[in-house]
Amino acid sequence: MARFSALLAAASLLTLTACATHEVDYQGEGEGVVGQGAPVHAVLETPSVGTAGQDAADDPAVWVAAGPVSVKGRTVNGFVAGTDKKAGLYLYDFDGQILQFLPEGLLNNVDVTEGVSVGGKPMVVLGASDRTPSKTGVSLYLYDPAATDPQNAVQPWGAIGTDVVEPYGFCFANRAGGVDAILVGHEGEVRQFALTAGADGKPVARELRRFDIGTISEGCAADPETDALYLAEENVGIWRYGLNPASGATRTLIQPIAADRLVADAEGLTILRDGPARYLIASSQGDSTFPVWRIDGAAPEYKGRFVVVDGNGVDRVTGTDGLDALGGFVSDQFPEGVVVIQDDVNDVGTQNFKYIDWRAIRAALGL
Repeated sequence: MARFSALLAAASLLTLTACATHEVDYQGEGEGVVGQGAPVHAVLETPSVGTAGQDAADDPAVWVAAGPVSVKGRTVNGFVAGTDKKAGLYLYDFDGQILQFLPEGLLNNVDVTEGVSVGGKPMVVLGASDRTPSKTGVSLYLYDPAATDPQNAVQPWGAIGTDVVEPYGFCFANRAGGVDAILVGHEGEVRQFALTAGADGKPVARELRRFDIGTISEGCAADPETDALYLAEENVGIWRYGLNPASGATRTLIQPIAADRLVADAEGLTILRDGPARYLIASSQGDSTFPVWRIDGAAPEYKGRFVVVDGNGVDRVTGTDGLDALGGFVSDQFPEGVVVIQDDVNDVGTQNFKYIDWRAIRAALGL
């Protein structure tokens, strides 16, 4: 308790200015009160994940191609990857339809990046924290955006082994020196690796840094432009570390757990770039809200929270674990960006993923 009080006292020194607009208390039917926030609607949703009746859907990642690409015979301009943490990895198109399923085991958090070449070919790489007992660590996957084979698809690539007992959170970071893979263990263990491809085409991971957050942690998002790594300690708050491994374990608590701001558990984190602005979006699982900070200035600036309410034929979002966001053109339906959010309590079937137009969030918060 003394440690937590000290963290709160330190955090009170930070200046975070609230400016949310049009906030409402949204009460659903039979699910209790969703916290205060600016209401927005999802545009569409995916089918329920395949593992019925269990806590299964967890974390998404969004990738947009430079032009049309093929996934399992379908021509698309990118995909959303989403984990079923009881079974494997789904790929969805930007209409929410399933493109591919990889039965890869107990995958938890997923991220996607470019910047790695294999055999001289630029590839898209997906990484997912993997709790499958036989391969605990980070499972890696490749997608060739230039392939002309109509059955082109995401393929297993290999893995990053680790001493972390229960891999939990995961994110990539494209630093000047290349691509880093950052794994967060359930108990707050962090491992940062440099990821490359060897001459044999297999993944090579070199550990750059390790440190401990302290307690149960998961959310992970990197901002190379400001050399920042944001990590969510579920019952404490959101920390900002240096992304450069040389910064060690030095950190700042940018947001402690607090009513009407961030309610435990603090879960997923993502960063969206909107022109010159960059925003950190978090999942406040305890009250099903999504606080937003602008992070391209000298210090994170709190901009308010939103809630995803019923509308457009899509049910509200509650109890979110993971989320991901991408600014700029994604599809005709999302011309300025999309936020994809896991929904813990879906109205029909089991858990799934909801797609929200970034323009709706921007307008709701007056960004």
